[in-house]
Amino acid sequence: MLKKNEQSLFLIGSPKTSRNLQAIATEASTSEPERKPKSSFYSLYQKMQPPTPFSGSEKMLANYVPIYVMLQLEVISVDNVFENPAGLEKQLKQLREAGVDGVMLDVWWGIVESKGPKQYEWSAYRTLFQLVKKCGLKLQVVMSFHQCGGNVGDAVNIPLPKWVLDVGEKDPDIFYTNKAGTRDVEYLTLGVDNLPLFSGRTAVEIYSDYMKSFRENMADFLEAELITDIEVGLGPAGELRYPSYPQNQGWVFPGIGEFQCYDGYLKADFKEAATKAGHPEWELPDDAGEYNDTPGATKFFGSKGYLTEKGKFFLTWYSNKLLSHGDQILDEANKAFLSCKVKLAAKVSGIHWWYTDDSHASELTAGFYNLNDRDGYRTIARMLSRHYGVLNFTCLEMRDSEQSAEAKSGPQELVQQVLSGGWREDIEVAGENALSRYDRAAYNQILLNARPNGVNRNGPPKLKMSGLTYLRLGDDLLQKKNFKIFKTFVKKMHADQAYCPDPRKYGKVVALERSKPKIPIEELLEATKPIKPFPFDKETDMSVGGALADSLDNLFNTITSIFG
Repeated sequence: MLKKNEQSLFLIGSPKTSRNLQAIATEASTSEPERKPKSSFYSLYQKMQPPTPFSGSEKMLANYVPIYVMLQLEVISVDNVFENPAGLEKQLKQLREAGVDGVMLDVWWGIVESKGPKQYEWSAYRTLFQLVKKCGLKLQVVMSFHQCGGNVGDAVNIPLPKWVLDVGEKDPDIFYTNKAGTRDVEYLTLGVDNLPLFSGRTAVEIYSDYMKSFRENMADFLEAELITDIEVGLGPAGELRYPSYPQNQGWVFPGIGEFQCYDGYLKADFKEAATKAGHPEWELPDDAGEYNDTPGATKFFGSKGYLTEKGKFFLTWYSNKLLSHGDQILDEANKAFLSCKVKLAAKVSGIHWWYTDDSHASELTAGFYNLNDRDGYRTIARMLSRHYGVLNFTCLEMRDSEQSAEAKSGPQELVQQVLSGGWREDIEVAGENALSRYDRAAYNQILLNARPNGVNRNGPPKLKMSGLTYLRLGDDLLQKKNFKIFKTFVKKMHADQAYCPDPRKYGKVVALERSKPKIPIEELLEATKPIKPFPFDKETDMSVGGALADSLDNLFNTITSIFG
């Protein structure tokens, strides 16, 4: 005998076909319990029962993970104009109707301070913030101190301020540089963090002044708690890393990338550090290959140069410089937004290729000193803990089985390691998808990572991410089929609960406290000791559906296109 869903596949000749198939597709994608007869006795029986866990109770709200959607990169033009408010308003209302909690927005340094040092122009962003508020959404903002253009998904070009680039014309060493001497102009090298090269200001002072100006000019939005998170840009693409794999210099996946410490300032810093360590003869690596090499094609990685005394010294210096860079700028961010009811966040990139290779080459070139016997991420989480910061990690949507074997990728294990490290250091962990995906498999993987051990019907789950930022708002997401699945995904992120406008009911909303005392580097490095990650379930218990739901969606779309 055919099962219920199988029988429905043969209803094509029925006038009720569309309604039947739509109902089945909805049931398959939302995993609702089987319907029960609505007799008067049954209704009375239901009234006598205690509330079900999925009734919207506060216990189930503890499982709620808010979801934000990234706005388009070009929503504010390079000329600092909010060009299409009517079009964006329509899209924002669609997101609100879908239950989305808020949106994320890049606030570009290259736009706001483009006219000259300390000449800030915030009016276009204020207009945009008003619109977000009008549409009933919350807001995550990114202090974007990097160039837009040259990375995966960059649809527009927003350079650093011209007055900064002018400094670079005379002193190109203010930019990250590879072994061949090629400059990367998307972010200032951390070698100039504390050098007054910019009209008397250091890079860190520039970032600090920018954030202070943001607070002054957006005080009303901060006080109204429209802004929930401030992600502080700490490198290329806003991520805490070196620009080791720039597409605009010819890098293609899965190249190992290149170390980016050959500008004059970092070269001098390394020489000083090596001399203090008793090895003035040591130089920066010259055998680590080029952007698109494999680990085995290089002496540094393939011949285990990274395991020598000199290799270990270099990698420790390289990764520690990045850690100190993030720590110092986050300390400035903490001072700028002190007492505001916002969370500070730092984004860490999910470099999953070559993760299962012993060398972890692509992570090492990016500044993550992560090996099989050394944790390169828990140190970042520990550093963030002193600033009450959130670790925002990427590639949540990826599965190992989707990656090419030659790349030796391990996105699932990488995510498990990094999230576990954050939770071990008692900080909040959030995340993003790295690439635009609209399919159920990607959504289910995100849902698994958001609650690795599932929901708890009696209170907070064992493990839970504090939020998800979905990449990205656009016509593809809002296409009818894609948006239908996305709305189910939002519901599942919310643990089948209705949209909750009050973050206090599922998370913490507190005034930002002053950063704790600086953590000695020795104490930070104690976090490099590997610890077994928390166990993750194999599949989410909040699935948006699988192959059957996809098939039914396709069949329904086909039939409706025929019968109207």
